[in-house]
Amino acid sequence: MPSTRLAVPDLARGLAVVAMAVYHLSWDLSWFGFVDWPVAQGEGWRSFAAAIAGSFLFVAGISLDLAHHKGIRWQAFGRRLAVIIAAAAAVSLATWFTFGDSFVRFGILHCIAASSVIALPFTRAPLLITAAAAAFVLTLPLWASSYIFNGQLWLWTGLGTPDFGSVDYVPLAPWAGATLSGLALSKLFRKARIWDRLSAVRATDPAGRFTRFIGRHSLPIYLLHQPVLYGLVWAATLVAGDIDQAGNAFVRNCAAACQESLGAPDICEQACGCTLAFLKEDGIWTALNQDPENQSLRDRMNGRYAQCLADPELDPGTGS
Repeated sequence: MPSTRLAVPDLARGLAVVAMAVYHLSWDLSWFGFVDWPVAQGEGWRSFAAAIAGSFLFVAGISLDLAHHKGIRWQAFGRRLAVIIAAAAAVSLATWFTFGDSFVRFGILHCIAASSVIALPFTRAPLLITAAAAAFVLTLPLWASSYIFNGQLWLWTGLGTPDFGSVDYVPLAPWAGATLSGLALSKLFRKARIWDRLSAVRATDPAGRFTRFIGRHSLPIYLLHQPVLYGLVWAATLVAGDIDQAGNAFVRNCAAACQESLGAPDICEQACGCTLAFLKEDGIWTALNQDPENQSLRDRMNGRYAQCLADPELDPGTGS
């Protein structure tokens, strides 16, 4: 008997998985110094990561509507929620061992779990109410942000300034709005009978079958792909030798010290990456590593750091 499962949501989720793997492999290559791509600091890379996170949350909203629009299937929802919460906890624990204080406190899986709970009642709500709820959450950071949400206790809201750096941070505002947006779009598609027309899309060619497969199994792939990619790149460093580990350590330590005083992870990472690039451009990076207590070199380093902190997007090649 042919499957009645729609192919389009699986295809969309599968493409998001592929994009996620590309981003994480790029991050690993940058972290170990194989490439000089500004994955942690570059605006384009941050936009790419945001688009991937938004895609997963958006498709999660579509899936909620397709699964529960005829009535909430509490048992199925509870099983799925429990699996996602367990996976989120596993990610937090694994990144705590790997990255220390930069571990994932509220990442994409935490957000999907919480957003699913928030969005579930709207599976029974009219389209306009669901769309209004999506707009409300998406715009929350524009008008509801406040210093009272600063710190660890309210970090999940996205309405304050975090006092930490994290390898993954996806708070509810605005990201739960992406789930509600996916839910609203799916309602619209059902109302306009677009899902009926899209049911003809089967994607039975090899690429389509592969994409649908990884889309159906996105959670285990999410949990396993980064440890595998990270391990492969780490193993490559053992073969290739030291790939500017000192530079990577400088940026990490500099960013950690900067965040303690400023509490601005993105600006700190950009400024520290900019500082390292200037030190190499100035020709003092090797000398500074050989004589880290040299006050003259440290003064030049501090000068470049202050310059980069004032304008993190400076181009070392042009000085502007």
